[in-house]
Parts: sequence; structure tokens; C-alpha cells
Amino acid sequence: MKWLLKRLLAGLAAILVVLVGAGALLTYQYSGTPGEGAASQGSDAAWVGSWEDTEALEELLGTGGVNTLYVYAGEVAGNGGVERVPGTGDLLAWLGTEFPEVRALAWLRHVESGSSLVRDRFDADARAALAPRIAEVGADGFAGVHLDIRPVTVNDPSLPALMETVREELGAEPVLSVRAHHVELVPGGRVPSFVVGGEEKYWSKGYLERVTEYADEVVLPGVDAGMPVAGMYGGFMVRQVTESVTALRTREDVTVRFGVPAYSSERWGPATGHETALTAIAAVRLGVSRAQVPDTMTLGVALYLVDEAEPEDLTAYRTAWLAP
Repeated sequence: MKWLLKRLLAGLAAILVVLVGAGALLTYQYSGTPGEGAASQGSDAAWVGSWEDTEALEELLGTGGVNTLYVYAGEVAGNGGVERVPGTGDLLAWLGTEFPEVRALAWLRHVESGSSLVRDRFDADARAALAPRIAEVGADGFAGVHLDIRPVTVNDPSLPALMETVREELGAEPVLSVRAHHVELVPGGRVPSFVVGGEEKYWSKGYLERVTEYADEVVLPGVDAGMPVAGMYGGFMVRQVTESVTALRTREDVTVRFGVPAYSSERWGPATGHETALTAIAAVRLGVSRAQVPDTMTLGVALYLVDEAEPEDLTAYRTAWLAP
């Protein structure tokens, strides 16, 4: 019995050493000085969940750095139906008058619990029903669509198939944007998280490339990283930049954005005190400085969500990203 206890304690100690080492490596990533060119290219974005009060949105758009909005337009059902959000036309009309240079994409959201390892997230019938419905919503005053579907397990063929069909339904001109999952920090690193959590939190670089083959724009989430402290969260975000750029570097004319946490409502995801806009932006700048960004790729950030952003979030965007 004593022998078994010693073995268990030794095993736990080894795991602790690995976790501490991994944490130290992530924290180390969040160090150094970013390059002068690691700043806004005027191709940033923001999610908009509601539009009763446009004060924060107007302040953000007034900076001139944001050219795209993901406007919450509906919930996607598992059978391919879409429940529209009323009143989006009011925001589109306001944008057309006040900020006509800003394009709005219809943000369509499908979030559920559990894995799509055994059962595809959308079967063939659901995809056949959903793709034309997505295109219909996107044509309702929007410049295209932004799909937010999660969780999706690596190698689930239904999401790449849906993206291809949506691209065909939309045509060449409308924008097709997709919110990806976090990219695994090392090959196979997603497996322990999947085993413990029961659903996919990370994608491999190969699956990221596969899902986004037909997309014009890709957003890597900057929220719900699951890191226990700010330094590790910063290092995590640095790696999100470098790994996603590596995965998508062969793409032509693709825009890749990185989420910046700016929400307080648990409706959109868990909120943690150390996942801040300032830390995320500082990390993105470090990542952009280290990644070998091809000329065909445009990088930016995306605030999640601007209608819940606090003054310090907007200040971080202006001072740390627009004019670092």
C-alpha cells in the first residue's frame, strides 16, 4: 500500500512539474518589446450584440480603425433553421447614415454543449436547409455573414462542408467570415482538454486551414482561454497569433483577426478578471512581431463585444493598438 502511494505521489509530482514548466513557458512568451509595425492596419472589427445604446459603438467607430461589424442577427438550430433577431435593420440604417464606410456582417450563432466526435454538428439535411437560409440573411442589408458555430470537434466533416456550401450560396462578392476555435499550442495538445472537458476547445492547425478554406476572414477567439493568471493568458494569445499565421500563411487575400475581451454578460461566455483588452492587445502585438506574416494576409483585432465594452477597453484599443 505504501509502495502504491509513493508511486501515485511521484506521478502527481511529475504532472505538476510539467504543468509548472508549461506555465513558465507561456508566461515567457508574454515578454519582450513588440515591433513598431505591430499595430492596427485599419482592418479591425467588433461584435455587436445589441443596439439600443450606440454610444460605445459610435466612440469605437469614430477612431477610424474598425471597418467591420459582426451584428448579432440570429440563432442557428441544429436542424438548419435560423431564428432571426428583430430590429437589425435599425442598426444597418444608422450605420449607413453615420458610418457608411463600415460594413456589417450578419453574425449567426450556434452554441451547444457536448462533442461532435460521434455525431456531426450538422447532418446533410441540416446543411442543405441551413446554407440557403444563411445566404438569405446575409443578403438582407448585410455585406455578408459571420458564422459562430461551436463546439466542433477536429475532423468533423460537417463544418468544412457547410462552409463550402455557404460559399456557393453566397457567391463570390459577399464576405464569408468564421469564428474559429483556439489553435492548439502544440501538436496533440487539444487531446487532454477534450478528454477532461468532453468537448473540443482547440483545433489543430490542419483543421483550422480546412474549415477556413472558403472564408475571406477568420477570427481567433481571445476569450475563455482557461489560463489561471494574466501572464499565461498573454502568452497563450501570443501563441494564438503565431500558430494561426503559420496555419494560414499559404492563403491568398485572407484577413485574420484576434478577439479582444470586452464583455461582462455571462450570456457570451465566462468572464475572468485577467482576460482584459489591454493584455490581449499587448499579446497580439508581440505575436505579430514574431510571426512571419505574408504580404497576402491582413491582421487585426476584434472587440468582443463593443456594446458591453467599458471605457478602459476602448482606451486600451485606442492607445495600445491604434497609437502604440
